[in-house]
Amino acid sequence: MPRYEYIAIAGNGRKVKGTINAESPFAARKQLRMRSVHPSSITEVTSAEESKRLLFSAFRRTSKSQLIDFTKQLSTLLNSGIKLTEALSVLTLQTSDQRFKTALTEIRDRVVTGESFTDALKDYEDYFDVIFVAMVRVGEVTGTLGESLKTIAGFMEKRQRVESKVLTAMIYPIVLVFFCLAAIVILTTKVIPPIGKQILQAGQELPWVTQQMMNFSHILTSWRVLVLIVVIAAIALAVKRFFRTERGAYLRDRFLLSLPVFGPLIRQRVVARFASTLSTLIGSGLAMAESLRVVAETTGNMLMKRAIQQARERILAGADIATPLRESGVIDPAIAHMVAVGEKSGELEIMLKNISENLESSTDIVIERLSAAVEPLIIIIMAAIIGLIAYATILPILRISAVDL
Repeated sequence: MPRYEYIAIAGNGRKVKGTINAESPFAARKQLRMRSVHPSSITEVTSAEESKRLLFSAFRRTSKSQLIDFTKQLSTLLNSGIKLTEALSVLTLQTSDQRFKTALTEIRDRVVTGESFTDALKDYEDYFDVIFVAMVRVGEVTGTLGESLKTIAGFMEKRQRVESKVLTAMIYPIVLVFFCLAAIVILTTKVIPPIGKQILQAGQELPWVTQQMMNFSHILTSWRVLVLIVVIAAIALAVKRFFRTERGAYLRDRFLLSLPVFGPLIRQRVVARFASTLSTLIGSGLAMAESLRVVAETTGNMLMKRAIQQARERILAGADIATPLRESGVIDPAIAHMVAVGEKSGELEIMLKNISENLESSTDIVIERLSAAVEPLIIIIMAAIIGLIAYATILPILRISAVDL
């Protein structure tokens, strides 16, 4: 759907500006007038500007701590009896990120004109995802916006902790591999070639292992490497675009879940995320069908998404949700049975919360064990490769020294 930037005059005479999604400029003007906002100019965001926006949004999404702090502070202000518009004004003044500050200013101006906080957040998906918007909607409808924001902040903190554990476990192996590969490239391109040339100039024959390292060095420093890099980059780009399609995402997720070691870990993370998100949404007062719709959009796994969509359809038809989850191949039968028990007993929220906590604890243990096993394995492999390069470097020198003696 096209995106439009607008400058308008609110009902109180204030000048406001922002962005809006609409089918056409006419539809955009109509939406604004329904908010009692009179647009003076509407400009469609071009594809280049939209690409730039998406590029910056990739960095904005990583600043989760900022959004968590904003949500906590807004919750505290609202629970203290401060009006929403005043709270937004206070938080806008103390925000250091200029882009986030602009977004908050536009949201506040739209709320001032009489638009709901939920509708104002919808156009800023770079910061506020579908879960955030859905829980804010519940808070506005029930008059407990402050408590809903507090729940959102806790949920985001919990998710951030889980993601941080995985990232922390990956940092050391990635850094180790990077420096080892850098050492291999330097040794094979800067150290071995001069030694090999000196030996050949001395009329000596290179050992087989040294000759192979010389050949590898020629490959690394030739134009063929650039061609290979371009081909690999093109293939990676094509694969990435394919994975963005529904069919590609389904095949990718199916393959990842079938991996011998990492498949069970990925499955546990997907199910834990599903259980945690659904439990939070149900606990906030969102209807089951709407909760499943939101969870389906944020699950991050196509197999799980299809299972959740089928469960939602069964809910709307008056049936249970456990059967499609059991048949998805993602959720274990035991967990699906626990969901069914929670559904029948009316304690689905508590059951989902317990499932999430148990799976997250199990995932932490698996990650720690994998990290403990992978790190020494990488060290051994890299040490063997560097040792082989050192052997290929020293062997011809020793042979020349033996001949001189």
